[in-house]
Amino acid sequence: MAPIRILTENDLRRVLKLDRSAVDCIRGAFRALSEEKVVMPPILRLDIPEYRGEIDVKTAYVPGLDGFAIKISPGFFNNPSLGIPSTNGLMVLLSARTGLVQALLLDNGYLTDVRTAAAGAVAADCLARPDARIATIFGAGMQARMQLEALTLVRPIREARIWARDFNKAASLADFLTKELGIAVLPIAEARSAVEGSDIIVTTTPSTEPLLMADWIVPGQHVTAMGSDAEHKNEVDPALVGRADLYVADRLSQTAVLGELHHAIAAGLVAQSQLLTEIGDVISGKAGGRASPKCITYADLTGTGIQDTAIATLAFSRASAARAGTAFDS
Repeated sequence: MAPIRILTENDLRRVLKLDRSAVDCIRGAFRALSEEKVVMPPILRLDIPEYRGEIDVKTAYVPGLDGFAIKISPGFFNNPSLGIPSTNGLMVLLSARTGLVQALLLDNGYLTDVRTAAAGAVAADCLARPDARIATIFGAGMQARMQLEALTLVRPIREARIWARDFNKAASLADFLTKELGIAVLPIAEARSAVEGSDIIVTTTPSTEPLLMADWIVPGQHVTAMGSDAEHKNEVDPALVGRADLYVADRLSQTAVLGELHHAIAAGLVAQSQLLTEIGDVISGKAGGRASPKCITYADLTGTGIQDTAIATLAFSRASAARAGTAFDS
């Protein structure tokens, strides 16, 4: 049997960055959901409420790929008060032909961060106006930072606003991103003010009640919600699903039970005639994207197993070519 390759977070950071190739990788994953006979079971989730903890297990098999990933992704949202990150985790890459373990990717959530940010870039590239220059990010954590970085890969972003419940954290992130990206990034104290005049709004929080209201959104704006990956999470006013000219899910069967769409359905706000589609269908051409500069577009991203298989496969390929990591004979 071939040795198992063990890759640490440092190994993976050396071979894979949040760049256009990562965005293209996730774009291809979404396209596969539309065009291939992907096998992707529902998410397995374990909740540990007394510590604000949750563990998600995601996987997917894509015909034609040599391997498939199984990801274990914990999120413990009290961790920052302990001086440790909210998220970590690992992925196991197995052979699609034999089921043998090919690699153990001890990424501490890094690959999830990259693929999630890349998905935000894909959503904006498919749905936001081509001339979008101003972005607003809700949240001040790692994903808030990476979502803005990803947007700059697909749109000519020249200004950004950061809103968070903790203004000091928003100010700190804004200062960092101003230096990192070379654009004006401002902390904004009021959420509605942060949205006014923005072209793209991205929510990145674990909130359980809406932070972004539907009547704040005006024609021409694009919204990406990516924090609501569990039934109890809700970042965006459910009325926005009905107000948007185009709602797009990463996976409709998933957003209907644990995404922002879930709350709109529960509130009876989704009409039978409402245009609901998936981002993979927009990419493949099976469904239309933004119809005009005045449309309101809305992407609901809950994170899919196919994204994990895609990013793990790319990371393993690059690590193997670079002889990164440690080979372990089982």
